[in-house]
Amino acid sequence: MPSVSTSLCRAAAVAACAIVLAASNARAESCANPNALGTSRTLVVDPAEHRLIGSMQYPETLPLRDHEVVLTFDDGPLPKHTKPILATLAAECVKATFFIVGQMATAYPETLREVYAAGHTIGTHTQHHPLGMNKMPLDKAEAEIADGITSTAAALGNPAEVAPFVRIPGLRRSPAIEGYLASKGLMAWSADFPADDWHHISSAKVVQTALTRLEAKGRGVLLLHDIQQRTQDALPVILRELKARGYRIVHVVPATAKRPKTPTQPWQWHISPSDPSLISAAPEAMRFVFTPPKAHPSAVAKVNAVSAVSSSARRGKTHARSDMIWLARTGAARPDAAARLLSPVPVAFQLSGQQRRTHTASGDTLSRR
Repeated sequence: MPSVSTSLCRAAAVAACAIVLAASNARAESCANPNALGTSRTLVVDPAEHRLIGSMQYPETLPLRDHEVVLTFDDGPLPKHTKPILATLAAECVKATFFIVGQMATAYPETLREVYAAGHTIGTHTQHHPLGMNKMPLDKAEAEIADGITSTAAALGNPAEVAPFVRIPGLRRSPAIEGYLASKGLMAWSADFPADDWHHISSAKVVQTALTRLEAKGRGVLLLHDIQQRTQDALPVILRELKARGYRIVHVVPATAKRPKTPTQPWQWHISPSDPSLISAAPEAMRFVFTPPKAHPSAVAKVNAVSAVSSSARRGKTHARSDMIWLARTGAARPDAAARLLSPVPVAFQLSGQQRRTHTASGDTLSRR
């Protein structure tokens, strides 16, 4: 039986550890770099109210202000690249959202815990990252989603540390999968623009693609991958350019009983129009309609710019991911070219009714047909 003095020593040691951890957490919340990009604000969202977000595929996206950006990273954790990416984010005092593959969480739980400990939001990206979920039997797709959440929670050690945010692999959505996510209180995340960092392109091209598409929209959710060397190399440059161009980082977290949602207006959940005066000036309510670009050659130029396929895809070339870690570990067959995500989903907006939007050098205008 331990002596009183031994028990006191142990208690003192525990208290000392608690003090160190508290100090560490305090340092994590502050920013030691006065020139850092920083995180401008935290946006608290309620998945029960907004089930589907990301203008690449859905009418709604996050209610961001002009020049606000949400950083997201898919497919990890992979220590070789995730750790340097965490260091880059920490140096700039930036918070992001990581969509975790369950199998990767099981393989690298310590790295996943580092992501969470750094204050980032943890979403999920299925268990094995199947690239044809929209064609899978629904029960198998549901199992992929559920198992991914279970594995991520187990690696973290606390289910409460997993946000109810899910990104479908390859953005291969289907109404059935989206219905399942909604039934479980999960928010499906698409994106507003990708950096094409899964292609065999240079880090400089990743930077150029990310910034060009961001400038076309003015704000939005950026899709990146923390399993790529090119992303690791591009990220410091992207963050420096965001600061130089006056962009601000927003950190997104889910609403809880103790953390109420951020008050917003319905119009803020649309990438365009961004100005409520445009809505109030119109006699009819605006409604966004998704249509194939070919059917509407006059579709919004800004959205087309973001949704344009990469130059390699336009030339008819396809590229496999260089780091299909989950496939290598399971021994699963690599998907054929048709199953790979080659480019952003082509989406165009048009206004219904008697209104249409035109774009000029000075900005958006509304006109009557």
